[in-house]
Amino acid sequence: MRTEPTAVRVVLAEDGVLLREGLAGLLARFGFDVAAAVDDAEALLAAVAEHRPDLVITDIRMPPDFSDEGLRAAVRLRRADPGLAVVALSQYVELSYAADLLDSGDGRRVGYLLKDRVVDVADFVAALRQVLDGGTVVDPKVIRQLIGRRRDPLAALSPREHEVLALIAEGHSNAAIARRLVVTDATVGKHVRSILAKLDLPQTDDTHRRVLAVLTYLRGRPPAPDPG
Repeated sequence: MRTEPTAVRVVLAEDGVLLREGLAGLLARFGFDVAAAVDDAEALLAAVAEHRPDLVITDIRMPPDFSDEGLRAAVRLRRADPGLAVVALSQYVELSYAADLLDSGDGRRVGYLLKDRVVDVADFVAALRQVLDGGTVVDPKVIRQLIGRRRDPLAALSPREHEVLALIAEGHSNAAIARRLVVTDATVGKHVRSILAKLDLPQTDDTHRRVLAVLTYLRGRPPAPDPG
């Protein structure tokens, strides 16, 4: 007697209620079993632990800060289970963790698609099944920006981190930067550590790493306009 194939169990994370419900309905129509549909990264982590899905589809920017919570959660999930199929579905290209996600699990069973460039439902479902089958599906726009990031290490920094690095390049201490930006010394220290990590600088003493960060910043700055 022929056995019916088991439906693919999915956990969906999307903060927009209309899109979340729409995606859940679309997935069900194509034979997926939506075990949970949640609206933030913490709920995503909890739902994956509870339901042990075959596939996770997650937005990038979700509550509480609408920055990269979904992407960070996806990277965390892949580190815990490199074989878990994960597709990031976003309106944005978020470079800070995109490479980490795509490099996880030897780059297999992972995808990064842009919402406004999904124009055919059948193609979208085919992309999900390709990821489930061990493939990698990445929107060409994401690939172009990741390639550009590899050429320009400063592209990974947030606007605030650019501001902090510029002040370091001007010779300001952490305390002086904190006064200038009206934040705490601890906040500046956090930004500095993030800058050094994103620039992938060698593990040496902090003073030397700050110098290397400044050199990277100066190499990446556009030339000053000719005063003449």
